[in-house]
Amino acid sequence: MENQEWPIEIIRSARRRKTVSAELKNGTFVVRAPAQMSDEALAPIIEKLKKRLQRRTRPIPQTDDDLEKAARRLNERHFGGKLRWQSIRYVKNQTKRFGSCTPSQGTIRISDRLAAMPKWVRDYVIVHELAHLKEANHGPRFWKLVNRYPLTERARGYLMAVGLEEEEQLI
Repeated sequence: MENQEWPIEIIRSARRRKTVSAELKNGTFVVRAPAQMSDEALAPIIEKLKKRLQRRTRPIPQTDDDLEKAARRLNERHFGGKLRWQSIRYVKNQTKRFGSCTPSQGTIRISDRLAAMPKWVRDYVIVHELAHLKEANHGPRFWKLVNRYPLTERARGYLMAVGLEEEEQLI
């Protein structure tokens, strides 16, 4: 995996005595550290935390070509390679949905917000949209197809939580 560089924001706190923590927030590596810790002491800790996060963060396909490859793989695995589509691509204009499908045209659109989410969540949305090629509604036969993907419930829960988070940000 290529070395990922995130902008770094350091938040120092007089209430912190020893611990340093870090999280990836909106593409920024946010580090919380004790106020009295020197930059020299903090630098190797930041590097260690960045490496740990990089190991846990898988590169997610960012191109339509990579999205197509993922759809082909999921089609083979969960639909026996039987489904056909004209295009699958990332779009920027889906803010209320994570994906959409027009079965009559064989077009699938995936929100570009999914590119920053875990691969298994993106894969669930692809499976969901692929299933619409066979079942255009959300009836029992549709969900039987979608549930072939083993992480369906987990991914749906993740997306529900993201949706609630986004709603809170709008308030």
